[in-house]
Amino acid sequence: MVQKPIIALDFPDRGTAEQFLQNFQDEQLFVKVGMELFYKEGSAFINWLKSQGHNIFLDLKLHDIPNTVYSAMKVLAGLGVDMVNVHAAGGYKMMELALKGLEEGTPKGMERPILIAVTQLTSTSEEQMQSEQLIDRGLKDSVLHYAKLAFAAGLDGVVCSALEAREISKITSQEFLKVTPGIRMEGDSSHDQSRIVTPRDARKLEASHIVVGRSITQAGDPLQAYEQVKLEWEMK
Repeated sequence: MVQKPIIALDFPDRGTAEQFLQNFQDEQLFVKVGMELFYKEGSAFINWLKSQGHNIFLDLKLHDIPNTVYSAMKVLAGLGVDMVNVHAAGGYKMMELALKGLEEGTPKGMERPILIAVTQLTSTSEEQMQSEQLIDRGLKDSVLHYAKLAFAAGLDGVVCSALEAREISKITSQEFLKVTPGIRMEGDSSHDQSRIVTPRDARKLEASHIVVGRSITQAGDPLQAYEQVKLEWEMK
């Protein structure tokens, strides 16, 4: 089953986000809430999104010492979101304890949120990774290494560019999720992303989920833009 495109709600506050969501009155969406919106509005906004029937990817990219991430995940598990994430750079033990925190914090009768790990941000270029992170391997090697580490730690998938999705499937499993931001429609500006693909190409490259922001949120007709993204994404 092809998963719905995830719409990145990259807005500064709840009012702006709710105004945008009015374009989708009859749609049950999968939305991403990132740091800016969550830190501004907190769990009240998450509860409102749930009341509207939307699925939620809470994109906070936790990265800290293992016990701190464990404790934080126990809290996040109680919010009832569908997906959360950490930075794979935090290491095996941190990812393992993040999963344990989610499992222990999920209320009885509820499903544990999907846990994925960020490999390398899609805004990161190979030159930047090597000069600033001092990683002397290629960008793809770094992404694949982090994916294998996340898989070994028991996580459900990774955040990666669609360009690496197929190879990640080969070294992990077909069921291991490849959640891919950096999605743009043909002709759209790349903005701050370095590694971008279209929804159609992401599907061909074996991404399991796509995250789409500006191509929908800044469109003149967001509903029409969403339907176009969805159509391309679902094409075989």
